Amino acid sequence: MIILDSRLEKRRIDNNPIKVGFIGAGMMAKGILNLIEKHIPGMRVAAISNRTLQKAEEIYAYAGVDKVHFVDSPTSLDKHVSAGGYAITDSHLNLCESKTLDVLVEITGTIDYGAQVLLDAFKYGKNIITFNAEVDATLGPILSVRADKAGVIYSGSDGDQPGVTMNLYRYVKGMGITPLLCGNIKGLHDPYRNPTTQEGFAKTWGMGPEKATSFADGTKLCLEQTCVANATGMKVAKRGMLGYEFRGHVNDLKEMYDIEMLRELGGIVEYAVGAQPGPGVFVYGTTDDELNKHHLKYYKLGEGPLYSFYHPYHLCIFEVPTSIARVVEFGDYVLKPLGAPSVEVIAKAKTDLANGTILDGPGFYTVYGECENNHTVLQENLLPVGLADKVKLKKPLKKDDAITWDDIEYNPDDLVFRLYREQKEYFSRKS
Repeated sequence: MIILDSRLEKRRIDNNPIKVGFIGAGMMAKGILNLIEKHIPGMRVAAISNRTLQKAEEIYAYAGVDKVHFVDSPTSLDKHVSAGGYAITDSHLNLCESKTLDVLVEITGTIDYGAQVLLDAFKYGKNIITFNAEVDATLGPILSVRADKAGVIYSGSDGDQPGVTMNLYRYVKGMGITPLLCGNIKGLHDPYRNPTTQEGFAKTWGMGPEKATSFADGTKLCLEQTCVANATGMKVAKRGMLGYEFRGHVNDLKEMYDIEMLRELGGIVEYAVGAQPGPGVFVYGTTDDELNKHHLKYYKLGEGPLYSFYHPYHLCIFEVPTSIARVVEFGDYVLKPLGAPSVEVIAKAKTDLANGTILDGPGFYTVYGECENNHTVLQENLLPVGLADKVKLKKPLKKDDAITWDDIEYNPDDLVFRLYREQKEYFSRKS
């Protein structure tokens, strides 16, 4: 928040707050709204779109916001926001077409609807921050192309692990050190967890059981690391990543990696189970500069050739206002795909699946996700986990089988399938 806090304070003094629109009114939206309205100067959540209006009303009420008006057009939204009021609507298009909102934040937690929201934001010239690793890992490269053509910013967010990792990556790179590994620290990884096993945890923390499942079964981890891979050009050392179980500090974990392998791959994304300080992120980098090596040793970072840098936590809702200010005040992306996908998240069978099974997508009973390098995904015709939802199996599969496009029946006209096809075709022409 350094520098950003000064800009926000000036906006407070000038009575010119950044006017933010939320699309989504779930647990994350509630936390971010409460934070901004009660604790962040120079910024306000002026409008919320949610398909269930009651949820938008409830999270505004929790944050102590009154003067909330239902609106059914962008003109009505702008009228109330310009007068200092707050707007709720059941159509995201009213936010996308608004003339008064400075930036949108997409927090839908969905792939199909989330993708449509992003496309509509681009169409109407709105910068948008997404808190949606599922969309970015599956369709981020082509969405980024679409955003660039529209002249708008499409960015991931601070707070979630991909954004925190990218901040650390830029910090390391900015010191003249070459990042070779971007790591994510997890406390648990069991690909066979499901909403039944995770029901108690989900209730404790007020989240949907599918979210808790995607955390536990490794799918969300893989989606997050794919976002980082596609923003840096890094790859995975093997399908699913190496994923060491390590109970010590990440400073000591670096000895388990072969630097020549890291160099050959151009860097890798990784994770460690049980490492400390959890649940943070880490970056390993190297340098060939002898004087830099001397000073890194003097500053207690060791002999090399890998040097360890880490961030001990990711604070999700608390860091989203930073992203908003970065985008609005400086046009600075938190996380953005470089171009063609480097890594994707493939779907694997969570259990034996019968012919005719309808796959239920990330966080449920039928599939889990694993990272795989894009060239292998294309070569083996593998199905992304983000598309393994409401599609029908044409053959039985065994537990842990990787699912291919030939294994499923699907509607090619659905938006997510059209975008994925566009992504493949666009980058195949570029290669």
